[in-house]
Amino acid sequence: MSSGRYEQRGVSADKSEVHKAIKNLDKGLFPNAFCKILPDVAAGDENYCNLMHADTAGTKTSLAYLYWKETGDLSVWEGIVQDALVMNIDDMACSGCTNGFIVSSTIGRNKTLVPGEVLETLIGAAPKFAAMLASHGVQMHLAGGETADVGDIVRTADVGFTVFARMKKADVIDISIEDGDYIVGFAGYGQAQYESSYNGGMGSNGLTSARHDVFSSEYREKYPETFDPALPSSLVYAGSKKLTDTLEIDGQSITLGKLVLSPTRTFLPLLSRLIPALKAHIHGIIHNTGGGLYKVEKFIPEGLCAVKDNVLPVPPLFKVIQQESGSSTEEMFRVFNMGTRLEIYTPDHAAALTMIQMADELGIKADIIGRVIADETARVIIK
Repeated sequence: MSSGRYEQRGVSADKSEVHKAIKNLDKGLFPNAFCKILPDVAAGDENYCNLMHADTAGTKTSLAYLYWKETGDLSVWEGIVQDALVMNIDDMACSGCTNGFIVSSTIGRNKTLVPGEVLETLIGAAPKFAAMLASHGVQMHLAGGETADVGDIVRTADVGFTVFARMKKADVIDISIEDGDYIVGFAGYGQAQYESSYNGGMGSNGLTSARHDVFSSEYREKYPETFDPALPSSLVYAGSKKLTDTLEIDGQSITLGKLVLSPTRTFLPLLSRLIPALKAHIHGIIHNTGGGLYKVEKFIPEGLCAVKDNVLPVPPLFKVIQQESGSSTEEMFRVFNMGTRLEIYTPDHAAALTMIQMADELGIKADIIGRVIADETARVIIK
């Protein structure tokens, strides 16, 4: 995969056109917060603010459709719901909001291809995920949503959520990264205590590249509904692997399809404990979604550079993707999270060690992956 191939597939790792389109919009009450922070229109209290966030599982639904058609496994659709929810609530958590989420879904499907059993699985997945969060003290309230049969515009299915929350202004994390900050990285792979199986760490970014660069051309012939018909055939399912090919990881044999479809890990069970305890020591939290480990470029001040010279071990899935795609290491770190899905910036070494310990208690691998230094030439350096 070169950046040219990525762009030719109609996707962008850094969403440069989107950011250009919104650059003149109001940035909210805290311009450098990870999410836009709004006045408390819900109650008009000067001490409070509101957040509203919307996101989808992206093209991961196409791969879920493909895997379900090949294997009959409906559980991958539950993972899609988690993907779309986590892309909202974990972004909001990076702004300091870790509780009291009100959630509304938007599901669009091609009814001729995506039957009622899939729809039932999608609708039933959100309450299950909410119950898991509740067991860790995080309340997520389901407000219903819209389900539409839109086969003219959706080839298989599209799954998204809009999330609202209200919080105290004093609890907002307005990113203020400083020279000397430690960077604590948290893994999106492995098996956290609140997960039922090994997580490959994929998340919900880079799926267009992953599925087309890894999986075999046989799926191009069998499932034309899973890709844009305008794409050159050389860019569609150009890999050598089958969905049911397996990798041996931690003594388990896991299919490549399931690895790529691993539900995006939520860090709410950790952040709902960590932020209240250590907020005074947090200069910023970055959710490494679009842009991979270069995501912090959008938030770090001029003249500073995040030097990541001790990144977490790259899990097996991303090694397969790089091998199949032929990508450079830099390209991989710009498109994918490479296993490090979350970063916290702190000036306090003792606080960094406490964060690592809190993560370990939940079965999440974490480590100090770098420091912030003065540097006029780059915002991020990965060694």
